Amino acid sequence: MKTLLKLEELFIFGLSIFFFSKLGFAWWVYPALLFTPDLSMLGYLVNTQVGAMTYNFIHFKALGISIFVAGVFLASQPLQLAGLILFGHSSMDRVLGYGLKYPDAFKHTHLETIGAG
Repeated sequence: MKTLLKLEELFIFGLSIFFFSKLGFAWWVYPALLFTPDLSMLGYLVNTQVGAMTYNFIHFKALGISIFVAGVFLASQPLQLAGLILFGHSSMDRVLGYGLKYPDAFKHTHLETIGAG
């Protein structure tokens, strides 16, 4: 089951790249911005609860989808790009086993405990 879920996330990540290719940005913009959602980990400098809250908010796929859809309705390619980066990054993280965080520890995610097994 775990492999099937990771495969599904890989296809979703590919979908974000496909939609990006339909925007008018240079190819290097996507990889250059792909890890910017990880700035949300700065919340862990406060404590694990704040860190989990900020990380989970930014890595919540519905946020990325909502921003992308708002960009479509407003005909704003920068908003569409932001949504695709958030959405694609979240799927990429899940392929790699990095899920949404529980407030007790960074390594405790909804998918697994990072580094266990």
